[in-house]
Amino acid sequence: MALTPNLNPRIIEALYAEALVLAEEVRAVFDKLRKGHDQRLLVGANDDPEAELLHLQLSCEALRTTTRIMHCLAWLLNHRAYFAGELSELQLRRHGRLVANFPLSDALQVLTLPNEAQQCVYESERLYARIQRLESAWRGDAQTAGNAIERLRQRLACAMAATA
Repeated sequence: MALTPNLNPRIIEALYAEALVLAEEVRAVFDKLRKGHDQRLLVGANDDPEAELLHLQLSCEALRTTTRIMHCLAWLLNHRAYFAGELSELQLRRHGRLVANFPLSDALQVLTLPNEAQQCVYESERLYARIQRLESAWRGDAQTAGNAIERLRQRLACAMAATA
């Protein structure tokens, strides 16, 4: 595999550890917010449409943030498996893609969340963007390598044609 200068096992391991810590933090923050919000709903605000809307926004953002981190973890796990010799380069290229253009969170909705939840959302988006840049660089290197191989084939074909 033609690795980019910034894609190596140490970087993958560091990002993996960061993603695991962030996943646990996101789970804890949104779980605490959900439990606190559920208690307020049980106290008697069942007919409050604003409370229900906030609960729905909180649930959607928790799902979106968690999914974003899980996509990062899946990509990192595939690359860890490649570096450990458990996946071939072909398998990695076929099945190790990051979901392109995963939607960002709505900034206005994120601002309605408590500060710790906002921080989790922003950190998950930042991690996803970093991994997306690595993915693009890695896939770009493969395309460049493919072009170099194609140019070599063309030169060989020309040389063979000239000698024939």
